[in-house]
Amino acid sequence: MNELSKDELRLLIEKGKAPCLSIFMPTHKAGAEVQQNAIRLKNLLKEAEDRLVTGGSRAAEVEKLLEPVQALVKNNPFWRQQSNGLAIFLCPDFFRTYRLPGDFQPSVVLAERFNVKPLLPLFNTEGRFYVLVLSQKDVRLLECSRFSVRETRPEGIPSGIDEVLKYDVFEKQISTHSATANTPGSRGAMFHGHGSSTDLSKEYLMRFLQQIDRGLKAYLKDERSPLVFAGVDYIFSMYREANSYPNLLETAINGNPDQMSADDLHALVWPVVEPWFRKEQEEAAVRYRQSIGTGLASNHLEEIVAAAHHGRVGYLFVEVGREKWGTFNPQTDQVILHAGAKTGDEDLIDFAAIQTLGAGGKVYAIGRDAMPDREPVAALFRY
Repeated sequence: MNELSKDELRLLIEKGKAPCLSIFMPTHKAGAEVQQNAIRLKNLLKEAEDRLVTGGSRAAEVEKLLEPVQALVKNNPFWRQQSNGLAIFLCPDFFRTYRLPGDFQPSVVLAERFNVKPLLPLFNTEGRFYVLVLSQKDVRLLECSRFSVRETRPEGIPSGIDEVLKYDVFEKQISTHSATANTPGSRGAMFHGHGSSTDLSKEYLMRFLQQIDRGLKAYLKDERSPLVFAGVDYIFSMYREANSYPNLLETAINGNPDQMSADDLHALVWPVVEPWFRKEQEEAAVRYRQSIGTGLASNHLEEIVAAAHHGRVGYLFVEVGREKWGTFNPQTDQVILHAGAKTGDEDLIDFAAIQTLGAGGKVYAIGRDAMPDREPVAALFRY
């Protein structure tokens, strides 16, 4: 199972070698219904097999091509690790599966290239973000995208407050305080911050937090991605004083994070960072409206297809579910649109989206009501 990312999407765009098979299906994550996943895939594979044979492929060739997907049908552990949707891409010498949050309609597409259009809405707010998981006992940094999370412990960031205190010149004093912790009437060396901390213990905690900030600053360097804090509220309050990273978000995940897995934290943090990424989409829509009539924006598909082919589209808005069939001649930049799909046609909205992504532009696949001017396609040009 692969993790979907922009690099993976670009790989799907570049690696397609006919015949390209794209399968999308909803999946059950738990319970007796999990058994339906394999049955559904088996039925979709039968549909793909029939289409390949009807298209002129020999039975032996079809069997060999579909073999990697057929193996999934009987792979019980595979079906126990699902999300809401599954996407499968297969062509000669290339095979990818993606566990995805989207709830897809079952579909089988055989074409000259992979059908990536159903994936595009998942990238509307895709981006990198970080989660600083911090308690006095443990420090973790999560590197995340919309679809993935990876735990890391960068060099220079202490693993806990004890690592900082053991090098402190007051180590002997701390040991003495700790030794009296079990003596009746003694409060020991406390760092809980609930009104019982001494000024000295707050000083130690601040040193701990400042060292974390220095380590993060060295690790993140010129990063501009959002950083979310996960930990108890009083430590977050102090960490904001120590922090020098410009994109620390004001909203934190409050509570003791020591028993929370990376996946659990990722699920909690995503709603916090999503508005950050959606803001860029909203700003692009505003710029589009301001640029209409200047030659830097268009909602005419013929113009957009040619511009996308030449790498001119910086931001592209496409209406989810809309198709516009026709042909494009890259030698003459001529676009011919048809009322319906004819032999040799392709969905030119899909073509424009793939060309935009391939040139490093951004594509937002959204509903009609969210389109900048209610047209099925809109582009903001780089030049």
